[in-house]
Formats: sequence, C-alpha cells, structure tokens
Amino acid sequence: MPAAGQQSMEQLKRTDSRKRGKPYLSPTGEPVNPNPSIGRIPVLDVRPAVECGKRPAKAVTGESFQVTATVFREGHDAVAANVVLRDPRGRSGPWTPMRELAPGTDRWGAEVSAATEGLWTYSVEAWSDPVATWRQHARIKIPAGLDTELVLAEGAALYERAAAGVPKAKGREAVLAAVDALRDGGRTPAARLAAALAPEADAALAAHPLRELVTSSARMPLLVERERALFGSWYELFPRSEGAVVKSRGKPVSGTFRTAAERLPAIAAMGFDVVYLPPVHPIGTTYRKGPNNSLSAGRWDVGVPWAIGSPDGGHDAVHPGLGTLDDFDDFVAAARDLRLEVALDFALQCSPDHPWVDKHPEWFHHRADGTIAYAENPPKKYQDIYPIAFDQDMPGLIKETVRILRFWMGHGVRIFRVDNPHTKPVVFWEKVIAQINGTDPDVIFLAEAFTRPAMMHTLGKIGFQQSYTYFTWRDTRQELTEYVTELAGEPAAYMRPNFFVNTPDILPGYLQRGGRPAFEVRAVLAATLSPSWGLYAGYELCENTPVKDGSEEYLDSEKYQLRPRNWEAAEREGRSIAPLITALNRIRRRHPALRQLRSVHFHDTDNDAVIAYSKRSGSNTVVVVANLDPHHTQEATVSLDMPALGLAWHEAFPVRDELTGETYHWGRANYVRLEPGRAPAHILVLRPSPPIGGSPTP
Repeated sequence: MPAAGQQSMEQLKRTDSRKRGKPYLSPTGEPVNPNPSIGRIPVLDVRPAVECGKRPAKAVTGESFQVTATVFREGHDAVAANVVLRDPRGRSGPWTPMRELAPGTDRWGAEVSAATEGLWTYSVEAWSDPVATWRQHARIKIPAGLDTELVLAEGAALYERAAAGVPKAKGREAVLAAVDALRDGGRTPAARLAAALAPEADAALAAHPLRELVTSSARMPLLVERERALFGSWYELFPRSEGAVVKSRGKPVSGTFRTAAERLPAIAAMGFDVVYLPPVHPIGTTYRKGPNNSLSAGRWDVGVPWAIGSPDGGHDAVHPGLGTLDDFDDFVAAARDLRLEVALDFALQCSPDHPWVDKHPEWFHHRADGTIAYAENPPKKYQDIYPIAFDQDMPGLIKETVRILRFWMGHGVRIFRVDNPHTKPVVFWEKVIAQINGTDPDVIFLAEAFTRPAMMHTLGKIGFQQSYTYFTWRDTRQELTEYVTELAGEPAAYMRPNFFVNTPDILPGYLQRGGRPAFEVRAVLAATLSPSWGLYAGYELCENTPVKDGSEEYLDSEKYQLRPRNWEAAEREGRSIAPLITALNRIRRRHPALRQLRSVHFHDTDNDAVIAYSKRSGSNTVVVVANLDPHHTQEATVSLDMPALGLAWHEAFPVRDELTGETYHWGRANYVRLEPGRAPAHILVLRPSPPIGGSPTP
C-alpha cells in the first residue's frame, strides 16, 4: 500500500492520461471517455428514444412515424440530414431525407415506416451539403456581380463531382448538362445559374446528394410488430350468458362455448376483429360472491370468473359448465372462420380452492394468524380471491406463468388481456413477455392497468403491446383534446391505447346520464380517436343502470350472475345501436387514417360542446366533428387548420360524410349542427374516392 499522500501507479496513470487529454482509465485499466466526441456535424436528441434508446421504440408494419433530431454546424454552410432504417438482418434500405421542422430551430424530422416485423434499428445521418451552400452563395453573388466567374467555376467543379454519385438512369445527364452550362462563357451568368438550378438537375441531386462530413447518430432499436398490436376492434362477452336460461326457482342453465359460438356471426357482422373472453376457468366456491357482489351466495349462484380455481382445475382448465377443451377449440375455430381472433383474460390470482393453494403455499401472502391474505382495495374486500406473493419464488412463478400462456397458445389464443398487471412486479412481466415474444412475436398482451401514469407507461415500455387508458373518464372537449394529444405524442412510441367505452367493472357516469345519444357519441369518439377500441356486450343495447347512485357498477352485473340477452328482439324493436357500430368498424377498415394514432390533430370550434379533429395517412384524410352534449342540439363553426390537412388556407374542397353518404363543400370555416339521436357526429372524408360497396348508414 502506498504511504499517505502518495499515489499508486494506477492512479498516476489515470491522472497522467487526464492531463494529456487521453481517455480516462477505469479501475480495471480500460479507457473511459466521460465526454465522447459529439461528431463532426452534431446530431443530438434523436427521437423517439425510449429510455435513451435502452428499450426499443414500437411500430407496426406499415405504420408511419416521425424520427426527429437536432442537427446544426458551425458557420453558415448548409447541412442536411436523413434517416436510415435497417431491417432485422442489418440491411439498410433507401434513406429518408429529413426537413427542418420550423425554420431556425435546427430541429429536423422525417416520416418513416417499416415493412416487415422484427427488431429494426434507425439512425440519423447529418452531413454538410456543399451544393446547397454553393447555391445560397450563387443566388446572392451572381445577381450582384460579385466574383461571378469564380463562383460559376466553383459550381461547375462541384456539380461535376456530384454527377459521379448520380446513377446514369437517375439523372446524371441532367447534372452534367448543368456542368456544361456553368462553363459556357457564351451565355449570360444569369442563364448559366438558371441551368444549374433547373428542375431536372435539382431532382437528381436531391435523390443522390453530394454528402460531405457525414456524421451518424447511434442506432436506436425499433420493434416492429403485426398490425393487430395497434389496430383492432374488440368485443367482450361472457360465454356463460350466451344461451343461458335463468330460472326463478331451481338451478339456472349456463351458456356454453357451443351456445356462445352462435353469437360469433353477429359479432363478426358488426365488423369486430377480436372477441375477448373473461376467465373461462373453474370458479371456486369458498367465499363465493352472490348477485350484485353480495357476500352470501345462494346454492345456484355462479360466482365470479376471476375467482379462479377449484377441484376441477386451475388456470389451465375450463369451467365444466362451459364445456370441454375440445369445445373451446371449436369456439376458437369458429371465430377464426369468421376472421375473428380470440383474446383470453389472464388473471394471475386464485380462489381459495385453487390447486396452487395446497401445492405452492409459498406463492401466497400469509398473515400473522397463519391464514392467507385475500385481496382488498379498501373499503372493498374480495374474500373469494387470493393475490400472489411474487418475491418468495419469482422464478417458479415465471416458469408456471409461461407454461400456462403457452398452454393456451397451443389452443389457438394469440392475444391475452392481462388483469391488473400493475399489482404485480414490473420485472415479472418483463421476463414473462420476453420469453413469450422471444419465440412467438405475434402474441399480443393488453394491460388492464387503470393506474398511475408512471406504471401505465412503464408496462408499455417493458413489453405490453396495448393498454387500457383513462379515455373512459374523459368527457369534455378539453379533457379529450389534452389526453389524446398526450397519447399521440412521445408515449405513442411505446404505449398503444385501447379505448374501451365500457367494461364489466366500469359503467361511466356519462353513459348513465346521457342515454342512447351518449352511447352513440362515445362509440364514434373511441372508434375514430384510437386505432384500437372495444366494448363490453350490452353496450349496443345502451344498458346503463347502476347498482346505486354514484356507483360505476352495473345493476345485476354479469360478473356475478348469468345475464342472457334477447339480441334479436332488441334489433327488431330498434333498441340496438349495432347498425352504427357496424358502420364505424366498416369506416375504420376503409380509411387508413383511422388505423393510425400519431397523426391526430385537433381543430378549433367556437362551442366547447363540439369537438373536431382530423387524421391523415398518405392521401387519406378524415375529419371528425362530434356533439359531446347528449341532451341538446349544438351548433358551431369549425375552424380548420388547413396546413394540418395538407391544404392551403384559401382552398375549398368536397367532403363526404361516411355516416350518411351526404356530400358538403368545406373550407377554412364551416358551420355544423348536430342533434343527439339523429346525427351524433360527422365523419368526413376529404376528396373521397367513389364509395366502396355502397354508402354506410347508421
């Protein structure tokens, strides 16, 4: 050991390296540079960047998203930038040129998309643009007669060098023609400059620029998944209610997978993509809940599907009342034939009768008296459910969870709606999803996480493809505008929203008070604001009776009892809004703009009860105007942000209402009148192509 005040040789080496400007040395002697080179052309703050690039940003195949970066250089020479996408094999495609998003901000951006699934990367290249620099100088100096011949000679040499990088078939001759013109002393200087700025030469050099001092950012990861991870329409139903018979006395008759399959054609006809089933497993009897969450269940009460497990089995079994695994397979096959995917609820919790309680007591919380702690959300108590204790044997729980998920994947399930993931460790889900998606990247996990923003966002970052959101409680124009704008911003790189209009747990006050018009407008908002939306069965019948005033629980909730519905009678009597839902899903499929989230843009109205927004995808532009007041007719002037629509401020254009088939002529300012029960909204397509298969009707 060196004496006090002396330095070891290693310390001296590190000190000496700092004095000389060499990299620092780590304690192991390896070089460490605390101030890495910024690059010849600074490329800073590349976005999207999920946790500074430690986790991948997300997109789906064909989805357009914006890559931005801060790019600048010293002096006044011109710079340019482009985005480079590399596919999962590391091959780079044609790079995408970037543009400065606002003059003088040094913030550059470009829209890019990936064509196939897998783990891609993206980076930003910045470079000195000598051709643009010369053009800036030439446009000033030549008209002023300053160094005219020298400037033209420099331009000729520059264009000649640039021509070498332009393929012959892509305009090389146009660039060489500009070289000849710049050197043609028989022309006026103005004519020689004009030839250098000719559209043909400009297009060739824009596509194949002369790049100097090229500087690249670090490669950022990009996870590209299948389209259903972003876009889809979900329908939730309880199989036990479909075809059920409720008797006033005696044992009720539960619906089965076979009777539930009879409902699938109607769900498919409404245009849904996913049919989502609550847990289909055996239900415990200990502390079974009765109707309306009563603590004393009767002899024939069916219990809560989320109280999973009985002597008949646990998470890898089906409730005997629903049928067999073969019946489940037939249900999945019937859905597939109708182009429906089956999503299954995955609730990692147990009834006191679950086989795990005896086989794995270490997986549960034990209280001081030795009893297992049941679930609580004070003042609510869930005596029929035991939560899991993860820290005693997390590896064992991960292994068992992956086994269960793969079991259901083997039975055709590729989508899981995960119940309350925010009450489990984040690292648990990270490991589980990584194992599943590592071999089966098409499997989708939807987080039912009605919780704090930090947890919701983190679940998206660590692997969940979709998330429930606060949309259910956003009613006003300001609330909707602020929340959707937030979701479509930076969080869109990792958290994809699914706008469920209701759930078996949530009957929002807006629906309770607003009647049928409220159901109509909320369906329009959910279906057009978010690429993924969903509803729970009974929404189309406008069921809106709470168990009591001030509660969001349904009266006679299907969570606790069978609830058969007479769908045919409701449609005959005009009590169903299924035609509107059908039209919404058809419109969503027809228009690519509605399959996007990030392009949403809100427009001004002079009435807070009326909301207006647009979405764009390529040449497809959709404008939605909705009346948020379910009780009164509302009038408003909608002031469109024309550049956001790709239009000039003075333009007028035809729009077609996809809900009614009517055509209007719109411009910058437009009058609307929306009456609840008749016209909840306009869904307007700009410059529409001829209708496909006739006009949709509400």
